[in-house]
Amino acid sequence: MALPGFPERIVCLTEETTETLYRLGEGDRVVGISGYTVRPPEARSKPKVSAFINARFDKIEALRPDLVLAFSDLQADITAELIRRGLPVFTFNQRSVAEILQMVRMLGGIVGCAERADVLANELAAGLETARRAAEAFPWRPRVFFEEWDEPLISGIRWVDELIDIAGGATLFPELRTESLATNRVVSPAEVVARDPELIIASWCGKAVRKTTIETRPDWHRTAAVQHGHVYEIKSTYILQPGPAALTEGLRQLHRLIAHTVGVAPDPLLACDQRTDLPAAVSTAPARRTTTRTPRSPRGQA
Repeated sequence: MALPGFPERIVCLTEETTETLYRLGEGDRVVGISGYTVRPPEARSKPKVSAFINARFDKIEALRPDLVLAFSDLQADITAELIRRGLPVFTFNQRSVAEILQMVRMLGGIVGCAERADVLANELAAGLETARRAAEAFPWRPRVFFEEWDEPLISGIRWVDELIDIAGGATLFPELRTESLATNRVVSPAEVVARDPELIIASWCGKAVRKTTIETRPDWHRTAAVQHGHVYEIKSTYILQPGPAALTEGLRQLHRLIAHTVGVAPDPLLACDQRTDLPAAVSTAPARRTTTRTPRSPRGQA
């Protein structure tokens, strides 16, 4: 049971706080959600009050929330208006794996479920450790380009880059991972080719990935990933949501794609709950690295 005197009518403007509250057993407190919410499925029955950068203020007020949960500078205008209207707002800004775990614990404290939140965070951290151990069995760490957007070309945000490392890959642009703004993670298609990814994973938040767009870019046929058919999609709800989904299903899908790339059977402890971008049955015959090219030094370094 949650302690009395804590918020009882919560509006979540992004999916990760909704999922976290449900995983804490407090889904009944959620009275409004983002229209982009997919996880958990039962939350979809709640009133939808926002997209990501806009909200229906009248609908939010009508729900009489005693707490509104938001995320990042991208929702700053929304939160400012809600505060002007007299509503209590808490904005998270987690960008790393450690900060996601911190968010879980902080949210638990805010709603009076600190002990349960600590259990959940420890559970999620144990899953990360399982993936780290599984990656030790890989014959090599393939170079992975995570494509967060196609035009302009944006490399993965920090928590995604960190999860790729944990799952056994070597990220293509590690020097950009701490850039929280997407505009600072824009890369040139030519530089991607020069660094020669062995695995390309795309997740275009808000739209379906078109693999032919990726594979037919000028000179991208020269990359090991395109040559060997290692171009895949992970749905944004599993990997670009900085909450439990990324640390569970997102991590598991990364593990499976990386394991397939290096020709190793995925660890059964990291079985995916959702369908991945691989066929139902894939070969796990030992793979052989066909190139030893190493990525160029980070920009601005010798």
